Amino acid sequence: MMHPGPFSSILMFLKNLTVQVLLAAGLGVVLALLVVDGPIDKSAPPTWYEFILLLKTLFLSALRMLIAPMIFFSLIAGIASIGSVLRLKTLGATTFSYYLGTTGVAITLGLLAVFLVHPWTAWPPAPQLAEADVAVRMIDAQSGSLMVILQQFLSLALTNPFTALVELNILGIVTNAFLIGLAMVIVLPSESPVFVLVHDVNQVIISVLTWVIRLLPIGIFAILFDFTLSVQSGGGQFEHILSQLLAFGGLVIGLTLFHGLIVLPTIAWWFTRRSPMSLLRDLARPLIVAFSTSSSAATLPVSMRTADEILKVRNGTSSFVLPLGATMNMDGTALFEAVAAVFLAYLFDVPLGPAGIVLVFLMSMVASIGAPGMPSGSMAGMQLVLLSVGIPLEAIAILLVIERPLDTIRTSINVEGDLVGALVVDELTAEHDSTDQAQVDVR
Repeated sequence: MMHPGPFSSILMFLKNLTVQVLLAAGLGVVLALLVVDGPIDKSAPPTWYEFILLLKTLFLSALRMLIAPMIFFSLIAGIASIGSVLRLKTLGATTFSYYLGTTGVAITLGLLAVFLVHPWTAWPPAPQLAEADVAVRMIDAQSGSLMVILQQFLSLALTNPFTALVELNILGIVTNAFLIGLAMVIVLPSESPVFVLVHDVNQVIISVLTWVIRLLPIGIFAILFDFTLSVQSGGGQFEHILSQLLAFGGLVIGLTLFHGLIVLPTIAWWFTRRSPMSLLRDLARPLIVAFSTSSSAATLPVSMRTADEILKVRNGTSSFVLPLGATMNMDGTALFEAVAAVFLAYLFDVPLGPAGIVLVFLMSMVASIGAPGMPSGSMAGMQLVLLSVGIPLEAIAILLVIERPLDTIRTSINVEGDLVGALVVDELTAEHDSTDQAQVDVR
């Protein structure tokens, strides 16, 4: 049997997207620091700099292009996977309650920790970023009235679906997709071709997004090159911003691991009396797959097998909870988006009052529900959180610098949350399902 040589091993290593992103990020920073001697006159920039800006604009525009249809069809497909009204009645309420509960716990954990720790405040906000154009606020968090904020929230949520898609109103997109998906399950027969159409459209959009994600190293190179030049010309605070990014990344990793190693196993133990150590050992395989692929959707077959064969979850429960969770249950993503919003608000010098924190909580939950289960899928909903509190969308480019390494960890926690959910829902619905089956047998 022939073993791969060192050259083949190096090629395999370089094919990893996370490795490519890290190399591209380092190359962009180094070239910006070494090649460019002084600030660039952006009123008459050189041709090579215009080309780099073109690469940056091309990548970010391609990413934004797919946000609306991706969230819309991904969420409809996830809800349509319920399959029947009977499953919706027996499992739906318990499953959705678990999703909302654990997502709320994750966001609360992130927000509490970020106001107690906030390590990036050891360095000042970046003045050159704070002077960027102020983003349009979807909701005026500075109004001081929670009723006014609620009115604005509902007016954005309950809007025409076509208007929501055209205006990239993600709150409206999520609301309409959720209602349409529920109506499809209730009204249409399970063999309706509409379900097949939605599934096929969703697969097409995911394929196109996969092509865009493959351009991530090029986009990161251009983003970091331009970002480094901007920071250098604005006062030479590159080291400060890099330190702030690393502090943010470290906090997110710590909180995500705490949620995955402490909070979720505790929830599983509380409802099922399963030992946390035994649970983590049983979940090792799907968590490793999720870590390596950064995709809860790609991990779904392994998760289904683990739930059925190792966790001994009934097939009826796992086939409902896990596919739906791959779209709607994103604890790690919600935690990341909440912490990222507070971090970027500080970096861009955007004030966050109590109403702003409430908005971050609500929008992080909504954005995580609509996030597709694929690599870097959280970036689609991140703009909803940013716009809700007036943070410029350009901030997404800053997050992309460290998003890939963080994505691997939070995807593992997302998958763990789905599997713990299957255990909890199976335990809570076992008696109800036994009663229903007994009634059917009597008839």
